[in-house]
Amino acid sequence: MTQHSSGARAQLLAFTGGTLDRQSEKRGEDCIVAALDDPAARVLMFSGNKLVLRDAASGDNGQELFAASDIAFDPASALYLGRDAAGAPRLAAQAVFDPDALPSGLRLTDLRGLIAQGLVTGPALGDIAYAAALMNWHRANRFCARCGHANDIRAGGAKRGCPNCGAEHFPRNDPVAIMLVTRGDRCLLGRGPHFPPGMVSCLAGFIEPGETIEDAVRRETFEESGIPVGAVRYLSSQPWPMPHSLMIGCAAEALTDDINHDAEELELCRWFTRDEVRAMLAGTHGEGFTAPMHGAIARHLMEGWAFGQA
Repeated sequence: MTQHSSGARAQLLAFTGGTLDRQSEKRGEDCIVAALDDPAARVLMFSGNKLVLRDAASGDNGQELFAASDIAFDPASALYLGRDAAGAPRLAAQAVFDPDALPSGLRLTDLRGLIAQGLVTGPALGDIAYAAALMNWHRANRFCARCGHANDIRAGGAKRGCPNCGAEHFPRNDPVAIMLVTRGDRCLLGRGPHFPPGMVSCLAGFIEPGETIEDAVRRETFEESGIPVGAVRYLSSQPWPMPHSLMIGCAAEALTDDINHDAEELELCRWFTRDEVRAMLAGTHGEGFTAPMHGAIARHLMEGWAFGQA
């Protein structure tokens, strides 16, 4: 297993490192039209929640980027993302083809598959996360939360506005605390019913209104495992655009050993030694336990602890 410095490990987190200049404070209401009129503009295309990619066999670079004329898309879905390093406009939009009858040379992937298969790597994943989260938020917020009237995209997607009551609504992240809970030379891991066979991971849960990150770590750990937690410290974070979350990674110190886990939330919850976690990461655990996929913050937290780098 290759060991990494904390800085190098942070760069391995999927969906981080996007490089677009979002220009959030410098957008006119015509920015989408102006961007689409630029021949240098490139679009990230989605079909539902899946990203459209050129078939790898095409040999094209930037298989996730399309000229506006390459694929028919719904103009009403278009969002302005900003400009790339060369100053070219970048947008996101919903393609209008039948996903069951893909045009030749194209394929679809969900975002988990994108990172699990390494189809796109590096900063481009950060731009995709931004686009996907923004598309998801707009899709779910087509009506005003104040009066219920249909609202519309404003400032290229930086907000939505209600023509009836004048309310403005801004894209949001849902914060999630994800924590590696340790006691001595052991860490606490669990598996939910929906996990792939054998996989265990860090405990996690949404941060509730009026909670600090530390409070959420302590509450979620106790609710899921029955373990009270003392000291909590922040380690790193990761955008998770499914649909629009921010994973806030923490280390937490358990105050007791005795587990009394919530069987509805977790089908397994137990302590694992450092050696066991190293074996999971290497795919050689004797009981068949495995770690989360490369690029996930849970794996990042487990790696840092297992090799003494967290």
